[in-house]
Parts: sequence; C-alpha cells; structure tokens
Amino acid sequence: MASKQIDLSAARWRTSSHSNGDGGNCVEIGDDLPGIIPVRDTKDRTRATLIFGSGAWDSFVSAVKGGALRA
Repeated sequence: MASKQIDLSAARWRTSSHSNGDGGNCVEIGDDLPGIIPVRDTKDRTRATLIFGSGAWDSFVSAVKGGALRA
C-alpha cells in the first residue's frame, strides 16, 4: 500500500516551549494545517515528519498536561 504525501509547505513551524536553545531533545509543531498536526525533530529537520490527527494530538497534550505521561 502506497503512503499518501502530505503537503507541509503551508505549515508555520513553532518550537516547543520546553526548548532551551542548546540543541537538546526538542520538537517543532506545524500550525495552520486543518485536521493534522505535523511534528519534526529540531536537530534534523530533513528526517521524516510525524503526522498526527488533531484529535489524537489533543488527547496526547491533555495527558501530558494532566501528568499521565511522566518519564
């Protein structure tokens, strides 16, 4: 089964608010794409971008904020 290419050229990328600018383990989130949330590694933006449905992303963020996903 072939995977569908998603055009991310319109995404406005923003770096995680937890980024401290030293090149650590940070991600960027793509905004302004209806129904999807693209996520990429700030250290290597040429690697594959992960794509999440907006509902799944909202559930993930809520779980993190609620403390359910602590390391």
